[in-house]
Amino acid sequence: MRRTILCAALALSVLVPANAQVFGKATNIPAQGSYTPSFKVDGAKKRPLNIILMIGDGTGLAQISAGFYANGGELTLTNLRTLGLVSTQSADDYTTDSAASGTAYACGQKTNNWVVGVDTEGKPIPNLPEKLAPLGIVSGIVTTDEMDGATPSSFFAHQANRGMSAEIWGDLPSSSIIFFAAGSKENFERQSEATREAVRSRFVVTDSLDPALRDAPRLGYLPPASETQSMKYGRGDFLPASTTYAIDFLMRHKTARRKGFFLMVEGARIDKSCHANEFEPAVKEMLDFDKAIEAAIRFAEKDGNTLVLVTADHETGGLSLCHEGNPAEGTVAGWFVTSGHTPIPVPIYAYGPHSQDFIGMQGNEEVSRKIFSLLSGK
Repeated sequence: MRRTILCAALALSVLVPANAQVFGKATNIPAQGSYTPSFKVDGAKKRPLNIILMIGDGTGLAQISAGFYANGGELTLTNLRTLGLVSTQSADDYTTDSAASGTAYACGQKTNNWVVGVDTEGKPIPNLPEKLAPLGIVSGIVTTDEMDGATPSSFFAHQANRGMSAEIWGDLPSSSIIFFAAGSKENFERQSEATREAVRSRFVVTDSLDPALRDAPRLGYLPPASETQSMKYGRGDFLPASTTYAIDFLMRHKTARRKGFFLMVEGARIDKSCHANEFEPAVKEMLDFDKAIEAAIRFAEKDGNTLVLVTADHETGGLSLCHEGNPAEGTVAGWFVTSGHTPIPVPIYAYGPHSQDFIGMQGNEEVSRKIFSLLSGK
């Protein structure tokens, strides 16, 4: 039986701070396979035509390791060979929030916590989709968060505060993205009638992944909230399915086969589980994110012209793993030392042409600059 072992608080009392919270319980997490690519195109010197940036919100090495051990010692992510580290500090704080880090990844510039797509003086900064669109490169967003969440909104909006939901939604119709998949239909319906009409005038908005809509000029997938909620409530395959659909949609665009595409995929609920210090749900979210990673890597392997990057905006929870565990049995346990973010550097894994460009330590803003340089040739 696959299970998670609870570390005894008494045994750990001399090892962890008095305010540390210990989590873990018996469970049955279904095993899933992993995919190992051939590595034939990994590290190729040719310029990639497409880049898929995958952000596991709140995901540090401990979160990856927890998923790895719970899955019997394998993940598609950990089958990759090329990796580096990313420092995540914001312009005004040692510890970033998702908005500042998301903006750094999206715009190639450090900024203050809480702002979306603007600099430290509140001026808009061009994001990757905006910079790539004049080159004929199309862009999309997939996230298990709401579309107005801090990370996804960094790739299309420009607002002084991440909490400005109405204003963030208001930026979507004039954005440069042509595809989005996010939670939720309910969130969208809470926006003003004018905003909903503006979004619908720009995108075909649907609540299902209808194959008949793959050739729409612009598409927005907003399923019911139940389909993007936490894995602990039984979320289905929204993230891997939407990732696969997004890739197919972008590839069908009239310019993509010649000019390429950029796709940002966020596994947002790893972070939310860690904020709540919920160990088992965090593990399940990590495994779901790995299914989306597998979808991207399989495409990259077949396509031969796609670079996949997997990283995080920051680490959440200060998660550490307990000494008791057995990958053969799928057992793992851990504890959190905070319910907030930490400044710990996060891993970045890379697969495809120019994957070697991401080895070593780099800032999150540097990752964005490298993406633009590779896609634009500049």
